[in-house]
Amino acid sequence: MPIFEYVCKECNHRFELLVRGDVVPACPACKGTGLDKQFSAFGVGATGGWPVTSSSGGGCGSCGDPRGPGSCSMN
Repeated sequence: MPIFEYVCKECNHRFELLVRGDVVPACPACKGTGLDKQFSAFGVGATGGWPVTSSSGGGCGSCGDPRGPGSCSMN
């Protein structure tokens, strides 16, 4: 499910929304449905997996723990 940023054409309110199926989004401020859709900063560049920071495939930093290398205490 993609996350989009929207800007309401009626009240200029900017907000993010998780889009599910065929749901028509509405502005939370004025309930307007005239919206400009944009990819959120999080959605752009998301690759869909933990990054591997080591080319050897093992050792510190290769598990992709979001807290950084050495956080998972794997090795």
